[in-house]
Amino acid sequence: MNIQTNVVERLRNELARLKSLPASEAVSMPPEYYTSEAFLALEKDHVFRKDWVCLGHEGEVAKPGDFYTTEIVDEQLLVTRNQDGEVKVYSNVCRHRGNMVAEGRGNAGRFTCKYHGWTYTAKDGQLLGAPLMDQVPGFDKKQCSLPSFKTEIWNGFLFVNLSGDAPPLAPQLAEMEPLIRNYHIDERNFLFTTDDIWQTNWKSLCENFMEGYHLSATHAKTLHPITPTALCEKIPGNDAFTGYKAHYNPSTPERGPFHPDLTKEEQRFSGLYCIYPNLVFSVAPHFTLFLCLRPAGAGAVALRWGIAGVLTDPDDPGVHSYLKLCNEFNAEDRAKLETMQRAMKTRYFSGGRLAGDHYEGTIWDITQYIARKLGGDVNLQD
Repeated sequence: MNIQTNVVERLRNELARLKSLPASEAVSMPPEYYTSEAFLALEKDHVFRKDWVCLGHEGEVAKPGDFYTTEIVDEQLLVTRNQDGEVKVYSNVCRHRGNMVAEGRGNAGRFTCKYHGWTYTAKDGQLLGAPLMDQVPGFDKKQCSLPSFKTEIWNGFLFVNLSGDAPPLAPQLAEMEPLIRNYHIDERNFLFTTDDIWQTNWKSLCENFMEGYHLSATHAKTLHPITPTALCEKIPGNDAFTGYKAHYNPSTPERGPFHPDLTKEEQRFSGLYCIYPNLVFSVAPHFTLFLCLRPAGAGAVALRWGIAGVLTDPDDPGVHSYLKLCNEFNAEDRAKLETMQRAMKTRYFSGGRLAGDHYEGTIWDITQYIARKLGGDVNLQD
């Protein structure tokens, strides 16, 4: 057994062991969980290729013809809204020699591979034209359409399932609906998005977003005055999601504008949620902040993050103010996560006890999700 195989087996066995522990005995995982390329390969095949993964907000393709390109576990994807108003996700790989069909973002009714000029429709991915290929005996354009992937839109977020075998997503999230119903996040206006790469493992960023234990220490000047650690409250989740409430300091001013359906209590906290494996988002009274995480190696995560809100104008001062806050606490998180990734190369740390349920219970939930997918008691051949 080689070293990498041994590492993977040890991690899988540890995940299987943790399944039997109560939350009161929750512990963090050893460093290899965040540094092993071999373990990441399992995550790619048995988590990201099998489950629903979030690609972004449907507001990014608001008008017919809008498109953007992205990638999930080395699969190049083309996201577009066709002329019928349907959001489609195609393989962004030309059926000729395998180059990319489109790059970046824009608006188009058809997509042309710039290598040899093969052109495809946005409507259904069919091949429209292939220069000089009519001279090739037996060539059939109908056999050269771009593959499309199973998609689902949930409260404005766009999900794709690469395998095509995942059960519908919405029923799995039915228990979350009452928690967010009064915010009407599906009606919030898409206002901003950007892409970035942080030098940390994707699970580290997921866990960081989802725990309130670090709020007062890491974000002493940005978030502690608004949502101090001591006021965090875990939300019961299920096999598809976890979450917590970041209650506001009583001195925090009203955070508006917000939907009139919000109760007095809902006006005084932000709900932070993780839909496994890769969407983390915060629902405040006035804005939704979301991060879609994509592993870019064991020590790097690509993220598309953005905001939607009650406000309609991206240039509104209220939007700029919230983005400024987001950029400030994102920078604080990034600094801590990138130093932690370097520290995780140690041989002298094997994992430690997690803080109480209200503060790091969500990390335990995320670990249990990975354990259900990859634990040593799971037959990965199924």
